[in-house]
Amino acid sequence: MCMEKRGSFASRLGIILATAGSAVGLGNIWRFPFMTGQNGGAAFILVYLGCVLLLGVPGMVSEFIVGRHSQANAARAYANISKSRGWGVIGLLGVITSAIILGFYAVVAGWCLQYLGISVMGQLKGDANAVLAYFQTFSSDPVKPVFLGIVFILITHFIIVRGVQGGIERASKLLMPLLLFLLVIIVIASCSLPGAMKGVEFLLKPDFSKVTSRVLLEGLGQAFFSLSLGTACLCTYASYFSRHTPLLKSATQIALMDSAIAIMAGLMIFPAAFSVGVQPDSGPSLIFITLPNVFQQAFASAPLVGRIIGILFYALLVFAALTSTISMHEIGTAFFHEELGIRRSRAAWILTVVCSVICVFCALSVGARPDIGLLGISLMDFCDLLTAQVMLPLGALLTSLLLGWFVPRHVVKDEFTNWGTTSRSFFHIYLFLVRYIVPFCILLILAHQFGVI
Repeated sequence: MCMEKRGSFASRLGIILATAGSAVGLGNIWRFPFMTGQNGGAAFILVYLGCVLLLGVPGMVSEFIVGRHSQANAARAYANISKSRGWGVIGLLGVITSAIILGFYAVVAGWCLQYLGISVMGQLKGDANAVLAYFQTFSSDPVKPVFLGIVFILITHFIIVRGVQGGIERASKLLMPLLLFLLVIIVIASCSLPGAMKGVEFLLKPDFSKVTSRVLLEGLGQAFFSLSLGTACLCTYASYFSRHTPLLKSATQIALMDSAIAIMAGLMIFPAAFSVGVQPDSGPSLIFITLPNVFQQAFASAPLVGRIIGILFYALLVFAALTSTISMHEIGTAFFHEELGIRRSRAAWILTVVCSVICVFCALSVGARPDIGLLGISLMDFCDLLTAQVMLPLGALLTSLLLGWFVPRHVVKDEFTNWGTTSRSFFHIYLFLVRYIVPFCILLILAHQFGVI
Protein backbone atom coordinates (compact mmCIF):
# COMPACT_ATOMS: atom_id res chain seq x y z
CA MET A 1 0.00 0.00 0.00
CA CYS A 2 1.40 3.41 -1.03
CA MET A 3 1.90 5.84 1.86
CA GLU A 4 2.76 8.96 -0.15
CA LYS A 5 1.43 12.13 1.43
CA ARG A 6 -1.42 13.72 -0.52
CA GLY A 7 -0.41 16.95 -2.24
CA SER A 8 -1.96 20.41 -1.99
CA PHE A 9 -1.53 23.81 -3.57
CA ALA A 10 0.88 26.06 -1.69
CA SER A 11 -0.75 29.40 -2.51
CA ARG A 12 -4.00 30.91 -3.68
CA LEU A 13 -2.20 32.29 -6.74
CA GLY A 14 -1.25 28.74 -7.63
CA ILE A 15 -4.88 27.68 -7.28
CA ILE A 16 -6.11 30.46 -9.57
CA LEU A 17 -3.44 29.99 -12.23
CA ALA A 18 -3.62 26.18 -12.29
CA THR A 19 -7.41 26.05 -12.41
CA ALA A 20 -7.63 28.86 -14.96
CA GLY A 21 -5.00 27.04 -17.00
CA SER A 22 -7.18 23.94 -17.06
CA ALA A 23 -9.93 26.03 -18.68
CA VAL A 24 -7.71 28.01 -21.06
CA GLY A 25 -6.90 25.90 -24.11
CA LEU A 26 -6.92 25.77 -27.87
CA GLY A 27 -10.68 26.35 -27.89
CA ASN A 28 -10.12 29.82 -26.45
CA ILE A 29 -7.75 30.66 -29.31
CA TRP A 30 -9.99 29.75 -32.25
CA ARG A 31 -13.51 28.74 -31.20
CA PHE A 32 -14.48 31.73 -29.08
CA PRO A 33 -13.26 34.43 -31.54
CA PHE A 34 -15.00 32.72 -34.44
CA MET A 35 -18.28 32.29 -32.56
CA THR A 36 -18.14 35.88 -31.37
CA GLY A 37 -17.64 37.21 -34.88
CA GLN A 38 -20.42 35.07 -36.33
CA ASN A 39 -22.95 35.78 -33.59
CA GLY A 40 -23.11 39.51 -33.13
CA GLY A 41 -19.66 40.53 -31.90
CA ALA A 42 -19.90 42.30 -28.55
CA ALA A 43 -23.55 41.26 -28.30
CA PHE A 44 -22.43 37.60 -28.19
CA ILE A 45 -19.74 38.48 -25.63
CA LEU A 46 -22.41 39.94 -23.36
CA VAL A 47 -24.55 36.83 -23.84
CA TYR A 48 -21.55 34.64 -23.11
CA LEU A 49 -20.61 36.53 -19.93
CA GLY A 50 -24.21 36.27 -18.75
CA CYS A 51 -24.11 32.51 -19.36
CA VAL A 52 -20.83 32.24 -17.45
CA LEU A 53 -22.46 33.84 -14.42
CA LEU A 54 -25.66 31.82 -14.83
CA LEU A 55 -24.18 28.41 -15.60
CA GLY A 56 -20.40 28.50 -15.40
CA VAL A 57 -19.71 29.91 -11.95
CA PRO A 58 -22.37 27.82 -10.13
CA GLY A 59 -21.15 24.73 -11.99
CA MET A 60 -17.56 25.43 -10.98
CA VAL A 61 -18.50 26.01 -7.35
CA SER A 62 -20.40 22.70 -7.30
CA GLU A 63 -17.35 20.75 -8.44
CA PHE A 64 -15.18 22.70 -6.02
CA ILE A 65 -17.48 21.72 -3.14
CA VAL A 66 -17.35 18.03 -4.07
CA GLY A 67 -13.56 17.99 -4.38
CA ARG A 68 -12.62 20.03 -1.34
CA HIS A 69 -15.14 18.33 0.96
CA SER A 70 -13.71 14.89 0.27
CA GLN A 71 -10.02 15.69 -0.36
CA ALA A 72 -9.90 12.70 -2.69
CA ASN A 73 -9.81 11.73 -6.37
CA ALA A 74 -12.96 12.40 -8.38
CA ALA A 75 -14.61 8.98 -8.09
CA ARG A 76 -14.07 8.74 -4.34
CA ALA A 77 -15.00 12.40 -3.83
CA TYR A 78 -18.47 11.98 -5.31
CA ALA A 79 -19.03 8.78 -3.34
CA ASN A 80 -17.90 10.43 -0.09
CA ILE A 81 -20.01 13.57 -0.32
CA SER A 82 -23.13 11.61 -1.30
CA LYS A 83 -22.53 8.81 1.23
CA SER A 84 -23.23 6.42 -1.63
CA ARG A 85 -20.81 4.55 -3.86
CA GLY A 86 -23.37 4.79 -6.66
CA TRP A 87 -22.79 8.52 -7.09
CA GLY A 88 -19.08 7.80 -7.54
CA VAL A 89 -19.93 6.95 -11.14
CA ILE A 90 -19.97 10.72 -11.85
CA GLY A 91 -16.32 11.00 -10.91
CA LEU A 92 -15.47 7.81 -12.77
CA LEU A 93 -17.22 9.24 -15.82
CA GLY A 94 -15.01 12.32 -15.49
CA VAL A 95 -11.87 10.18 -15.30
CA ILE A 96 -12.81 8.31 -18.49
CA THR A 97 -13.87 11.51 -20.26
CA SER A 98 -10.63 13.31 -19.45
CA ALA A 99 -8.52 10.36 -20.62
CA ILE A 100 -10.31 10.27 -23.97
CA ILE A 101 -10.00 14.05 -24.37
CA LEU A 102 -6.29 13.97 -23.51
CA GLY A 103 -5.77 11.25 -26.10
CA PHE A 104 -7.20 13.19 -29.05
CA TYR A 105 -6.26 16.65 -27.73
CA ALA A 106 -2.62 15.55 -27.77
CA VAL A 107 -2.88 15.04 -31.54
CA VAL A 108 -3.68 18.72 -32.11
CA ALA A 109 -1.09 19.71 -29.49
CA GLY A 110 1.46 17.70 -31.45
CA TRP A 111 0.52 19.62 -34.59
CA CYS A 112 1.22 22.82 -32.64
CA LEU A 113 4.67 21.50 -31.71
CA GLN A 114 5.40 20.77 -35.37
CA TYR A 115 4.30 24.23 -36.46
CA LEU A 116 6.32 25.87 -33.70
CA GLY A 117 9.38 23.98 -34.92
CA ILE A 118 9.00 24.89 -38.59
CA SER A 119 8.20 28.50 -37.64
CA VAL A 120 11.48 28.72 -35.73
CA MET A 121 13.32 27.23 -38.72
CA GLY A 122 11.59 29.58 -41.16
CA GLN A 123 9.96 26.79 -43.15
CA LEU A 124 6.37 27.94 -42.77
CA LYS A 125 6.03 30.07 -45.87
CA GLY A 126 4.42 30.25 -49.28
CA ASP A 127 0.99 31.18 -50.55
CA ALA A 128 -2.30 29.82 -49.21
CA ASN A 129 -2.15 26.74 -51.45
CA ALA A 130 1.36 25.92 -50.28
CA VAL A 131 0.36 26.22 -46.61
CA LEU A 132 -2.67 24.01 -47.24
CA ALA A 133 -0.57 21.42 -49.06
CA TYR A 134 1.94 21.34 -46.20
CA PHE A 135 -0.76 20.71 -43.61
CA GLN A 136 -2.33 17.94 -45.69
CA THR A 137 1.05 16.27 -46.23
CA PHE A 138 2.06 16.52 -42.59
CA SER A 139 -1.26 15.38 -41.08
CA SER A 140 -1.31 12.39 -43.47
CA ASP A 141 2.15 11.23 -42.43
CA PRO A 142 1.87 7.91 -40.56
CA VAL A 143 4.72 8.70 -38.15
CA LYS A 144 5.25 12.39 -37.35
CA PRO A 145 1.79 13.29 -35.95
CA VAL A 146 1.76 10.12 -33.84
CA PHE A 147 5.27 10.75 -32.54
CA LEU A 148 4.62 14.40 -31.68
CA GLY A 149 1.32 13.60 -29.97
CA ILE A 150 3.04 11.07 -27.73
CA VAL A 151 5.87 13.55 -27.07
CA PHE A 152 3.30 16.05 -25.84
CA ILE A 153 1.75 13.45 -23.52
CA LEU A 154 5.23 12.64 -22.17
CA ILE A 155 5.95 16.33 -21.51
CA THR A 156 2.70 16.46 -19.57
CA HIS A 157 3.60 13.23 -17.76
CA PHE A 158 6.93 14.53 -16.47
CA ILE A 159 5.23 17.62 -15.04
CA ILE A 160 2.55 15.53 -13.34
CA VAL A 161 4.97 13.10 -11.67
CA ARG A 162 6.60 16.03 -9.85
CA GLY A 163 3.46 16.40 -7.77
CA VAL A 164 0.93 19.14 -7.09
CA GLN A 165 3.28 21.86 -5.83
CA GLY A 166 6.47 20.83 -7.64
CA GLY A 167 4.76 19.99 -10.91
CA ILE A 168 1.27 21.40 -11.50
CA GLU A 169 1.57 24.61 -9.45
CA ARG A 170 5.12 25.43 -10.54
CA ALA A 171 4.31 24.82 -14.21
CA SER A 172 1.14 26.92 -13.98
CA LYS A 173 3.01 29.84 -12.40
CA LEU A 174 5.40 29.75 -15.34
CA LEU A 175 3.08 28.91 -18.22
CA MET A 176 0.13 31.19 -17.48
CA PRO A 177 2.17 34.43 -17.23
CA LEU A 178 4.07 33.41 -20.37
CA LEU A 179 0.80 32.74 -22.16
CA LEU A 180 -0.59 36.13 -21.17
CA PHE A 181 2.67 37.88 -22.12
CA LEU A 182 2.74 36.31 -25.58
CA LEU A 183 -0.94 37.05 -26.10
CA VAL A 184 -0.46 40.72 -25.25
CA ILE A 185 2.49 41.03 -27.66
CA ILE A 186 0.56 39.47 -30.55
CA VAL A 187 -2.55 41.55 -29.80
CA ILE A 188 -0.48 44.75 -29.94
CA ALA A 189 1.20 43.68 -33.18
CA SER A 190 -2.12 42.63 -34.74
CA CYS A 191 -3.98 45.81 -33.75
CA SER A 192 -1.17 48.01 -35.12
CA LEU A 193 -1.62 46.74 -38.68
CA PRO A 194 -3.25 48.94 -41.36
CA GLY A 195 -6.99 48.34 -41.43
CA ALA A 196 -6.87 46.41 -38.16
CA MET A 197 -9.56 48.55 -36.55
CA LYS A 198 -12.13 46.97 -38.86
CA GLY A 199 -11.36 43.68 -37.17
CA VAL A 200 -11.62 45.23 -33.71
CA GLU A 201 -14.97 46.75 -34.68
CA PHE A 202 -16.18 43.44 -36.10
CA LEU A 203 -15.33 41.74 -32.82
CA LEU A 204 -16.45 44.33 -30.30
CA LYS A 205 -19.24 46.35 -31.92
CA PRO A 206 -22.58 44.91 -30.77
CA ASP A 207 -24.97 43.71 -33.44
CA PHE A 208 -28.06 42.77 -31.48
CA SER A 209 -29.93 41.90 -34.69
CA LYS A 210 -27.93 38.65 -34.74
CA VAL A 211 -28.90 37.66 -31.22
CA THR A 212 -31.42 34.86 -31.71
CA SER A 213 -32.40 31.86 -29.63
CA ARG A 214 -29.66 29.92 -31.42
CA VAL A 215 -27.06 32.51 -30.36
CA LEU A 216 -28.24 32.23 -26.75
CA LEU A 217 -27.80 28.45 -26.91
CA GLU A 218 -24.38 28.86 -28.53
CA GLY A 219 -23.41 31.19 -25.68
CA LEU A 220 -24.56 28.63 -23.13
CA GLY A 221 -22.56 25.90 -24.85
CA GLN A 222 -19.41 28.01 -25.08
CA ALA A 223 -19.62 28.97 -21.40
CA PHE A 224 -20.07 25.31 -20.49
CA PHE A 225 -17.16 23.93 -22.48
CA SER A 226 -14.79 26.85 -21.95
CA LEU A 227 -14.74 26.32 -18.17
CA SER A 228 -14.07 22.55 -18.32
CA LEU A 229 -17.36 21.68 -16.62
CA GLY A 230 -18.03 17.95 -16.43
CA THR A 231 -14.44 16.72 -16.83
CA ALA A 232 -13.87 16.22 -13.06
CA CYS A 233 -10.85 18.50 -13.47
CA LEU A 234 -12.30 21.18 -11.19
CA CYS A 235 -13.27 18.55 -8.64
CA THR A 236 -9.77 17.04 -8.69
CA TYR A 237 -8.00 20.38 -8.37
CA ALA A 238 -10.36 21.43 -5.57
CA SER A 239 -9.33 18.35 -3.63
CA TYR A 240 -5.96 20.10 -3.25
CA PHE A 241 -7.53 23.38 -2.03
CA SER A 242 -7.04 24.44 1.57
CA ARG A 243 -10.03 24.82 3.87
CA HIS A 244 -9.56 28.60 3.69
CA THR A 245 -9.92 28.92 -0.08
CA PRO A 246 -13.03 31.04 -0.87
CA LEU A 247 -14.82 28.93 -3.47
CA LEU A 248 -17.19 31.49 -4.98
CA LYS A 249 -14.52 34.17 -5.23
CA SER A 250 -12.06 31.75 -6.79
CA ALA A 251 -14.61 30.49 -9.33
CA THR A 252 -15.51 34.05 -10.33
CA GLN A 253 -11.87 35.07 -10.75
CA ILE A 254 -11.09 31.98 -12.82
CA ALA A 255 -14.15 32.51 -15.03
CA LEU A 256 -13.23 36.15 -15.64
CA MET A 257 -9.62 35.26 -16.45
CA ASP A 258 -10.72 32.58 -18.90
CA SER A 259 -13.17 34.99 -20.57
CA ALA A 260 -10.57 37.77 -20.77
CA ILE A 261 -8.09 35.46 -22.51
CA ALA A 262 -10.76 34.36 -24.99
CA ILE A 263 -11.61 37.98 -25.84
CA MET A 264 -7.91 38.83 -26.20
CA ALA A 265 -7.58 35.91 -28.60
CA GLY A 266 -10.22 37.58 -30.74
CA LEU A 267 -8.24 40.81 -30.64
CA MET A 268 -5.24 38.81 -31.82
CA ILE A 269 -6.96 37.08 -34.74
CA PHE A 270 -9.57 39.43 -36.23
CA PRO A 271 -7.48 42.60 -36.70
CA ALA A 272 -4.74 40.67 -38.52
CA ALA A 273 -7.26 38.81 -40.67
CA PHE A 274 -9.20 41.94 -41.60
CA SER A 275 -6.02 43.83 -42.42
CA VAL A 276 -5.45 41.45 -45.34
CA GLY A 277 -9.12 40.90 -46.18
CA VAL A 278 -9.35 37.32 -44.93
CA GLN A 279 -12.45 35.98 -43.16
CA PRO A 280 -11.28 33.65 -40.38
CA ASP A 281 -12.91 30.25 -40.35
CA SER A 282 -13.06 27.83 -37.46
CA GLY A 283 -11.42 24.58 -36.49
CA PRO A 284 -7.90 23.34 -37.27
CA SER A 285 -8.00 25.12 -40.65
CA LEU A 286 -7.88 28.47 -38.82
CA ILE A 287 -4.71 27.89 -36.83
CA PHE A 288 -2.85 25.64 -39.27
CA ILE A 289 -3.89 26.97 -42.68
CA THR A 290 -5.55 30.40 -42.52
CA LEU A 291 -3.48 32.21 -39.89
CA PRO A 292 0.00 31.26 -41.19
CA ASN A 293 -0.99 32.85 -44.50
CA VAL A 294 -2.53 35.85 -42.68
CA PHE A 295 0.68 36.54 -40.76
CA GLN A 296 2.74 36.32 -43.93
CA GLN A 297 0.50 38.75 -45.81
CA ALA A 298 0.01 41.14 -42.90
CA PHE A 299 3.73 41.52 -42.31
CA ALA A 300 4.83 41.18 -45.95
CA SER A 301 6.84 44.42 -45.72
CA ALA A 302 8.65 43.11 -42.63
CA PRO A 303 9.00 39.34 -43.09
CA LEU A 304 11.23 38.94 -40.03
CA VAL A 305 8.51 40.47 -37.87
CA GLY A 306 5.94 38.14 -39.45
CA ARG A 307 8.17 35.16 -38.72
CA ILE A 308 8.59 36.23 -35.08
CA ILE A 309 4.83 36.69 -34.71
CA GLY A 310 4.30 33.21 -36.13
CA ILE A 311 6.79 31.75 -33.65
CA LEU A 312 5.13 33.56 -30.74
CA PHE A 313 1.69 32.44 -31.92
CA TYR A 314 2.56 28.74 -32.01
CA ALA A 315 4.44 29.03 -28.71
CA LEU A 316 1.22 30.49 -27.32
CA LEU A 317 -0.75 27.52 -28.64
CA VAL A 318 1.71 25.04 -27.13
CA PHE A 319 1.52 26.71 -23.71
CA ALA A 320 -2.30 26.88 -23.88
CA ALA A 321 -2.50 23.21 -24.82
CA LEU A 322 -0.07 22.21 -22.06
CA THR A 323 -2.01 23.96 -19.29
CA SER A 324 -5.04 21.93 -20.35
CA THR A 325 -3.31 18.57 -20.77
CA ILE A 326 -1.75 18.90 -17.31
CA SER A 327 -5.19 19.14 -15.71
CA MET A 328 -6.60 16.27 -17.77
CA HIS A 329 -3.67 14.01 -16.89
CA GLU A 330 -3.95 14.80 -13.18
CA ILE A 331 -7.55 13.54 -13.03
CA GLY A 332 -6.60 9.99 -14.00
CA THR A 333 -3.29 10.05 -12.16
CA ALA A 334 -5.01 10.96 -8.88
CA PHE A 335 -7.61 8.24 -9.48
CA PHE A 336 -5.14 5.40 -10.08
CA HIS A 337 -2.80 6.65 -7.34
CA GLU A 338 -5.49 6.55 -4.65
CA GLU A 339 -7.78 3.76 -5.82
CA LEU A 340 -5.02 1.26 -6.61
CA GLY A 341 -2.82 2.38 -3.71
CA ILE A 342 0.27 2.72 -5.92
CA ARG A 343 2.94 5.38 -6.17
CA ARG A 344 2.02 8.55 -8.04
CA SER A 345 4.71 7.98 -10.67
CA ARG A 346 3.34 4.53 -11.49
CA ALA A 347 -0.22 5.84 -11.61
CA ALA A 348 0.89 8.55 -14.04
CA TRP A 349 2.47 5.94 -16.32
CA ILE A 350 -0.79 3.98 -16.48
CA LEU A 351 -2.65 7.02 -17.74
CA THR A 352 0.19 8.03 -20.07
CA VAL A 353 0.13 4.62 -21.76
CA VAL A 354 -3.68 4.60 -22.09
CA CYS A 355 -3.78 8.10 -23.55
CA SER A 356 -0.87 7.38 -25.88
CA VAL A 357 -2.79 4.44 -27.37
CA ILE A 358 -5.82 6.67 -27.93
CA CYS A 359 -3.54 9.32 -29.43
CA VAL A 360 -2.01 6.86 -31.91
CA PHE A 361 -5.34 5.72 -33.33
CA CYS A 362 -6.81 9.24 -33.37
CA ALA A 363 -3.79 10.66 -35.20
CA LEU A 364 -3.94 7.91 -37.80
CA SER A 365 -7.71 8.31 -38.23
CA VAL A 366 -7.38 11.90 -39.50
CA GLY A 367 -4.34 11.19 -41.64
CA ALA A 368 -2.74 7.99 -42.82
CA ARG A 369 -5.66 5.69 -41.93
CA PRO A 370 -9.00 7.47 -42.50
CA ASP A 371 -10.71 4.06 -42.35
CA ILE A 372 -10.23 4.06 -38.55
CA GLY A 373 -13.51 5.43 -37.30
CA LEU A 374 -16.98 4.91 -35.89
CA LEU A 375 -20.45 5.93 -37.08
CA GLY A 376 -19.08 7.09 -40.41
CA ILE A 377 -16.61 9.61 -38.95
CA SER A 378 -12.95 9.45 -37.98
CA LEU A 379 -12.08 8.10 -34.54
CA MET A 380 -10.79 11.52 -33.54
CA ASP A 381 -14.05 13.21 -34.53
CA PHE A 382 -16.02 10.48 -32.79
CA CYS A 383 -14.06 10.96 -29.54
CA ASP A 384 -14.64 14.71 -29.78
CA LEU A 385 -18.36 14.21 -30.42
CA LEU A 386 -18.79 11.62 -27.65
CA THR A 387 -17.06 13.67 -24.96
CA ALA A 388 -18.31 17.14 -25.92
CA GLN A 389 -21.92 16.29 -26.66
CA VAL A 390 -22.62 13.41 -24.28
CA MET A 391 -20.12 12.78 -21.50
CA LEU A 392 -19.32 16.35 -20.41
CA PRO A 393 -22.95 17.56 -20.24
CA LEU A 394 -24.00 14.36 -18.49
CA GLY A 395 -21.30 14.72 -15.83
CA ALA A 396 -22.17 18.37 -15.19
CA LEU A 397 -25.91 17.62 -15.09
CA LEU A 398 -25.50 14.83 -12.54
CA THR A 399 -23.18 17.02 -10.43
CA SER A 400 -25.78 19.78 -10.34
CA LEU A 401 -28.57 17.39 -9.36
CA LEU A 402 -26.41 15.78 -6.68
CA LEU A 403 -25.44 19.09 -5.03
CA GLY A 404 -28.88 20.62 -5.43
CA TRP A 405 -31.07 17.76 -4.25
CA PHE A 406 -29.19 14.90 -2.62
CA VAL A 407 -26.27 16.26 -0.57
CA PRO A 408 -27.48 17.58 2.81
CA ARG A 409 -28.03 21.31 2.59
CA HIS A 410 -25.86 22.07 5.63
CA VAL A 411 -22.89 20.31 4.01
CA VAL A 412 -23.22 22.40 0.86
CA LYS A 413 -23.71 25.57 2.89
CA ASP A 414 -20.69 24.92 5.12
CA GLU A 415 -18.42 24.43 2.11
CA PHE A 416 -19.90 27.38 0.19
CA THR A 417 -19.45 29.79 3.11
CA ASN A 418 -16.18 28.29 4.39
CA TRP A 419 -17.99 27.28 7.58
CA GLY A 420 -19.55 30.70 8.04
CA THR A 421 -16.34 32.69 7.61
CA THR A 422 -17.38 34.20 4.27
CA SER A 423 -20.58 35.96 3.22
CA ARG A 424 -23.74 33.86 3.08
CA SER A 425 -25.49 36.43 0.88
CA PHE A 426 -25.15 34.43 -2.33
CA PHE A 427 -25.81 30.95 -0.96
CA HIS A 428 -29.55 30.94 -1.61
CA ILE A 429 -28.98 32.31 -5.12
CA TYR A 430 -26.39 29.60 -5.75
CA LEU A 431 -28.72 26.88 -4.44
CA PHE A 432 -31.57 28.09 -6.66
CA LEU A 433 -29.32 28.18 -9.70
CA VAL A 434 -27.81 24.75 -9.10
CA ARG A 435 -31.21 23.16 -8.43
CA TYR A 436 -33.20 24.63 -11.29
CA ILE A 437 -31.33 26.90 -13.72
CA VAL A 438 -28.11 24.92 -14.28
CA PRO A 439 -29.87 21.59 -15.03
CA PHE A 440 -32.31 23.39 -17.30
CA CYS A 441 -29.47 25.11 -19.19
CA ILE A 442 -27.58 21.84 -19.63
CA LEU A 443 -30.70 20.12 -20.96
CA LEU A 444 -31.11 23.00 -23.43
CA ILE A 445 -27.49 22.55 -24.55
CA LEU A 446 -28.03 18.82 -25.06
CA ALA A 447 -31.25 19.42 -27.01
CA HIS A 448 -29.53 22.02 -29.19
CA GLN A 449 -26.54 19.78 -29.91
CA PHE A 450 -28.74 16.91 -31.04
CA GLY A 451 -30.94 19.16 -33.16
CA VAL A 452 -34.05 18.88 -31.01
CA ILE A 453 -34.31 22.67 -30.73
